[in-house]
Amino acid sequence: MAKLSKEDVLHIAHLSKLKLTDQETEKFAGQLSSVLEYIEQLKEVDTEGVEMVSQVTGLKDVFVPDEITNPVAPESLLENSPEKEGRSIKVPAVFE
Repeated sequence: MAKLSKEDVLHIAHLSKLKLTDQETEKFAGQLSSVLEYIEQLKEVDTEGVEMVSQVTGLKDVFVPDEITNPVAPESLLENSPEKEGRSIKVPAVFE
């Protein structure tokens, strides 16, 4: 693959909503060209028979289900509140 031109880099910067100096444009042209060359090398690797993966840990579901394990009675939660009204904590009004 040919080296990216200054115009290519400026176009990519525009799409990314970035403003680049001339020095940055030259620097990134070389860096992006190197990345694209590496991708071209990866395209040449024979992946026939290699299973596709999206992650490597083998975990299926890492989330813990929402389960109540130690339920607390609302009355015990209200024991230490300075003021209560029914099953609610009474607080001073914020709005008039």
